[in-house]
Amino acid sequence: MLLSSNPAQAELAEGGERQAAAESIAVVYPDIGEPYRKVFTEIIGGIEDETRMRVRGYPVGPHADLGELRAQLRRSGSKLVIALGRQGVKAASGADLAFGMVVGGISSAPDSERLRGITLSPDPALLFSHLKALLPSLRRITVVYNPQNNHALIKLAQEAARNQGLDLQALEAADLAAAVRRYEQAFASADNRYDALWLPQDNTTVDEAIIVPMVLKESWNRGLPIFSSSMLHVKKGVLFALYPNNFELGRELANLAVDVLNGDNTRQGLTPLRSVRSALNWRTANHIGLNLDPGRQRNFDTIFPEP
Repeated sequence: MLLSSNPAQAELAEGGERQAAAESIAVVYPDIGEPYRKVFTEIIGGIEDETRMRVRGYPVGPHADLGELRAQLRRSGSKLVIALGRQGVKAASGADLAFGMVVGGISSAPDSERLRGITLSPDPALLFSHLKALLPSLRRITVVYNPQNNHALIKLAQEAARNQGLDLQALEAADLAAAVRRYEQAFASADNRYDALWLPQDNTTVDEAIIVPMVLKESWNRGLPIFSSSMLHVKKGVLFALYPNNFELGRELANLAVDVLNGDNTRQGLTPLRSVRSALNWRTANHIGLNLDPGRQRNFDTIFPEP
């Protein structure tokens, strides 16, 4: 980066660098309908806000010619692509651009160590700190997870739990049947005064048709707090969740992309989401004995049930 003793000149120089970088960035994202389209639109809005100019966008439909898309990316002069969603990552892979790819809008990936970007899974440290603020007597968190989906996330969670004086009980389940057994085990040993259950983003162990209704029923009957990485779960009865602030996520992805284009490769692999919003179910809070005054409720971005 150019250095200058004049703040105005320094700002102009930095702006020029960012504009040059932005002109080298393409964004590949799924071409889908609402409400999911809004997610990607907001992320792209954050990318454009941070780079201070419009970026080249490439919506990808289910029957897109991926070979032609990759050829378009090379012909356009793009040096790096920000790939959003699994469809965007699949479409952009193999484009063979000078600086490769930064990814966002995915929950996890089996080859996460080879990718560079930000997932949709909130940072466990943020989740646990929110939980402790609500439940100061908390001692143990239980999570059921599939190692193929969330091995890296659980490693981060174990470290975050230790740092906050919590015990993380991580129970592995490779399929739906095993997940059901693990949840039965977790409920049998839980003490609602000191325990909480975490629902991560995991298609195996947080199956929406079977697992979520079962867990919600058991937690309500036992008064056991549950927290999640999905706002929709809060609407269904989970105590609270952290979920993406899409616009700010876009800005973070833009910063990462510009850093890569400027030769900074210090951030490798997929990092958890830190640009988050929060949701609370006040009915569930009251049910488990958390009588949150209006001031504490205002700390959350979304409240369910809606007033």
